[in-house]
Amino acid sequence: MKILFVGDGSNMHNCLAQELRARGHEACVASDGSRWMNTGRDIDLLRKPGAMGTLAYLGKLLRALSRMRNYDVVQLSGLIFLQLRPERLSRVFDYLRRHNRLVVYSAMGTDVVYHDACHDGHTFRYSDYMVGSEPSPYVGSGEYRAQHQDNWRAPFMRAHSDHVLAGIDGAVACLYEYYVPYVPLLGERVAYAGIPVDTCALPFHPIAEEPSKVRFFIGIQPDRTVIKGTDRLLQAARRVCDRYPRLCELDVAERLPLDEYTRRMRGAHVLLDQLYSYTPATNALMAMAQGLVAVSGGEPEYYELIGERHNRPVVNVDPTVPGDIDARLEWLVRNKRQLPAMSRAGRDFVEKHNAAPVVAQRYLDFWAKIATMKG
Repeated sequence: MKILFVGDGSNMHNCLAQELRARGHEACVASDGSRWMNTGRDIDLLRKPGAMGTLAYLGKLLRALSRMRNYDVVQLSGLIFLQLRPERLSRVFDYLRRHNRLVVYSAMGTDVVYHDACHDGHTFRYSDYMVGSEPSPYVGSGEYRAQHQDNWRAPFMRAHSDHVLAGIDGAVACLYEYYVPYVPLLGERVAYAGIPVDTCALPFHPIAEEPSKVRFFIGIQPDRTVIKGTDRLLQAARRVCDRYPRLCELDVAERLPLDEYTRRMRGAHVLLDQLYSYTPATNALMAMAQGLVAVSGGEPEYYELIGERHNRPVVNVDPTVPGDIDARLEWLVRNKRQLPAMSRAGRDFVEKHNAAPVVAQRYLDFWAKIATMKG
C-alpha cells in the first residue's frame, strides 16, 4: 500500500510512516517537521517568516505537488494541514482528491468540529475553551488573541471546513476528545486509533526503588502554556516544591527539539503534562513509555472508550476541582514509595494501547474498511 501523510503533529505521522515502512508499505511524509521539534519528513514543507519565506514556501509546495499523486491513501493532519490561507488550502485539497484514491483526515488538533463541541455545553465537562459553564483561562488571554482562535467562527474558515469534511472519505482520531465530536458527523467513517509511540526507540528506565527526592519535569511551549494549562501545573509544582524542599524538585525545559527534550525527560520521575485534557497525549505517552509517571488527563470516559478496566496509570488532574493539582502532586511526594509500581504500570499501558504496531494496525484496518465502503 502507498500512503502519503500531509502535515504532522508532535511526530505522530512520522512515527506511523516508520512503522508502515517496516511492514513493507510505501510511506511518505510531507510536513514542516512540527516546527521547532524538527521531526522526520521526506518532503520538507517548513515555512520561514517574511515575504521571501512565503515565496520559497510556495515554490517548495508547487514542486512537491507532483510527488503527491497516485497514493492509495492520503492522510491529512487536520483541516489546516498546510500553512496556507483556507481558500488556497481548499484548492490543494481538491488536487489531492483528484489524484489519489482515498483522502482521510487525522483529527489531531483544534478544528471547527472540536471547537463547536467545546462550546455546546454538553459534550465535555471541561475543555481548552470552557471549564464547566465558564470560559477557560485561555479564552481572553494574550495567547488566544495572538493565535486568532476566534477565526474558527469566521465564515471563511467554516466554508473551508465544510468543503474538506464533505470531501474526505473518513477520519481517524488520536484522542477521545477528537473522536467524540466526529461520530455524529461521520458515523462509521470515523475511528479512534490513538497516538502511536515508538516504544522500541524509547527504552524503559523503570523507577527501580523509592527515590529520596521526587523530580518533577515540565516542558513549556511559550505559545501554548495557557491552552494546555502548563502555566497552572508549573505554579502548583513550584508551590509543592516550596512546601517539601527536601522531598521534591522541579526541572523546567522550554522549546527544545524532540530528541533533546526526550533525553532531558529521562532524568525525572514525574512528568507534568497538561490540564484540560481527558486523555494523555504524545508527551505523557512518551514519558510513560520511558518509565515516568504522568500527571495529565485520565478521565473514566477515555478508559471506557479504549476498554481498559484495570490498568489506569495516569495521575488525572481535574481543572473543575479547586486545589486538585496541588493535592495530586502532594500525594505523589508523600507516597513516593508507590512510584516504582506506577512506573511499570505506565509502560505496560503504552505497550498495550499505543505502541506503534498497535496503532498502525488500527489505521490499516480502517483504511481497508473505508476502501470497501467506497467500492
